[in-house]
Amino acid sequence: MPKIALSTWVLAARPKTLWAAIAPVLIGTAMAYDDGGFHLFSFLAALMGAIFIQIGTNFANDYFDYKSGADDHTRLGPVRVTQAGLISPRVMKRATVVVFGLAMLAGIYLVYRGGVPIVIIGLTSILWGVLYTAGPYPLGYNGLGELFVFIYFGLVAVGGTYYVQTLTITTPVLLAGIAPGLFSVAILTINNLRDIDNDRRAGKRTLAVRFGATFARWEYFLSMVLASLVPVMLYLLTKEHQFAGLAVVTLVLAIPVFKKIFSGAAGRILNNVLAFTGMILLVYSILFSIGWIL
Repeated sequence: MPKIALSTWVLAARPKTLWAAIAPVLIGTAMAYDDGGFHLFSFLAALMGAIFIQIGTNFANDYFDYKSGADDHTRLGPVRVTQAGLISPRVMKRATVVVFGLAMLAGIYLVYRGGVPIVIIGLTSILWGVLYTAGPYPLGYNGLGELFVFIYFGLVAVGGTYYVQTLTITTPVLLAGIAPGLFSVAILTINNLRDIDNDRRAGKRTLAVRFGATFARWEYFLSMVLASLVPVMLYLLTKEHQFAGLAVVTLVLAIPVFKKIFSGAAGRILNNVLAFTGMILLVYSILFSIGWIL
């Protein structure tokens, strides 16, 4: 590959989105630790695998959005390096393969540890990561992006992390996955609200394009509120882990964001909202994890 500045690769990796990959691993690990099943190497492999899958998905999106013409000079979001000419399509395509390959390397140990379920989780995560913007029916272009991130950045990520450490799965663990899944839906919703006009011109039929900006604002609001209330649901179910309820404080952190989006904020202003939503997800995962263990 040609020499490309590290800062350009960091830009392409979209680091502000990586909390969506890290947070569910922290939650699943905290729940495994509380159940006496913490396994260090499995935790590290799951964390690396999740990060590489997220980066690989971001690279694939960068490449395929450029190839489809969805990204152009009118883009309001952070710079897409392929469209901007910072990395050639050929190099970005190779980088996508390399990063997904690194994810598979991390997954080798997890497969050894967890068997066939981890094979299914790993391969489908990579497959849907590519098909999010590629193929004859890209998920992200047809209003299925929210479903994908809810399942894979929520239920699958938390449940899979717990499983590779304890080799079991429980209902509370899967329910705990609802929160990071919904936070990731909120992140995607802000992305789609910001790009609603560009996406409409490009023929991307996201939920924001299909149902309008008002729908997207309420989708964001409800996703954030329901995600923050998951610890309450878990306490009512288990009558334990009341300190995990500390994570409800994320609703307070989100109040300024709610005011901003319902005031009609649009365009590039929403880049800050997207980044802050990622930070709220991180805060939630830390507070929930600490509270669950206490």
